[in-house]
Amino acid sequence: MSASPPVPPLPTHGRYDYHPIRGRPVYDWPGGKRLAVYLGVNLEHFAFGTGLGAELAPAGPQPDVLNYAWRDYGNRVGIWRMIDMFDQLRLPASVLVNSAIYGYCPEVMDAFRARGDEVLGHGRSNSERQGVLDEVSERQLIEETTATIAAAEGAAPRGWLGPWISQSHATPDLLAEAGYGYLLDWCQDDQPIWFSTRDKGRILSLPYPQELNDIPAIVARKDSAEQFAAMIIDQFDEMLEQSASGPLVMGIALHPYIVGQPYRLRHLRRALTHIATRRDAVWITTAGAIAAHVERLPQGIVPGS
Repeated sequence: MSASPPVPPLPTHGRYDYHPIRGRPVYDWPGGKRLAVYLGVNLEHFAFGTGLGAELAPAGPQPDVLNYAWRDYGNRVGIWRMIDMFDQLRLPASVLVNSAIYGYCPEVMDAFRARGDEVLGHGRSNSERQGVLDEVSERQLIEETTATIAAAEGAAPRGWLGPWISQSHATPDLLAEAGYGYLLDWCQDDQPIWFSTRDKGRILSLPYPQELNDIPAIVARKDSAEQFAAMIIDQFDEMLEQSASGPLVMGIALHPYIVGQPYRLRHLRRALTHIATRRDAVWITTAGAIAAHVERLPQGIVPGS
C-alpha cells in the first residue's frame, strides 16, 4: 500500500496548539465545583450618523435615527432593568465597557461600581473595529481605553474584549504588553487556555460565547426571546452534567439594547433564575475571578502553560 501524500500545512495563528478536551488534567473551581458561570454585560456607545452598529432594521441613509435610538435605549432604560434583575437574583457581572460610556452615561458605571462588579476593556466605541488598524493606531486605542477606565475605577482592567470581536494579527501581543492578563475574543474552547505572545510572553484566553450571545442569536439568527432563554437553560443543564469529567466555563453574552427590552427581559429572568437556584452546585462568578484562579494553578494543568 502506498503511503499517503503529506498534508500541506495551512496558515496558522501560532497562539496555541491542538489539545482535545478529552484527557486533559482535571482541576476544580473554588468549593470543589466544576462549572463556572459568568455574565458578560456589554456596555456600548455609538457615534451618531457614522460608523458601525448592530441593526434592528436595515440601515437607511445617515443619520440612521431608528437604529441609533434603538441602541441608545439600552443605556437609558435596558441596563437599569438588568441591574435590578441582577440585584434581585444576587448575580455578579463582568462589565465589558466602551470607554466612551464614561463620557456619555457615567451614572451607569457608578451603579456597577457600587455593586462591586468587574470592569473589562471593550475599546473606545462599537462604532469602530480595532482589527483594521495599523499597530501604532491599535496600541493607541488600547492605551486610551485603558487610561479612561483606570482613571474612573482606580485600577486598570485585566481583561479585554475587542469591539465587534475584532483582532489584528498583533492584538494578543499588544494586550499582553499593555498589562492585560486575559482576553475574551476567541470562542474555541470550554476551558481557559494560554496563548503565546511575542518575546516569550503569554495571555490567557477565556471562553466567551458566540452561540449563547444575544446578538448572533436574536439579531442574526432571529431567535425569539423564549428560544434564547431556552438556549441558556439547556446550555447550563448540559454543561453541568459534562463538568463531572472536568472544569468548564459557561459565559452568557448580553447587550442591554437587546435583552433589556421588556419582553425579552422577562424570558432572560426565567433563565437566570434557573441558574441562580443551582448556585450550590456551580460557581457563579466573574471572568476576572476565573482568570485569577487559573493563574494560580500549577504549570502544565492548563493547555499552553
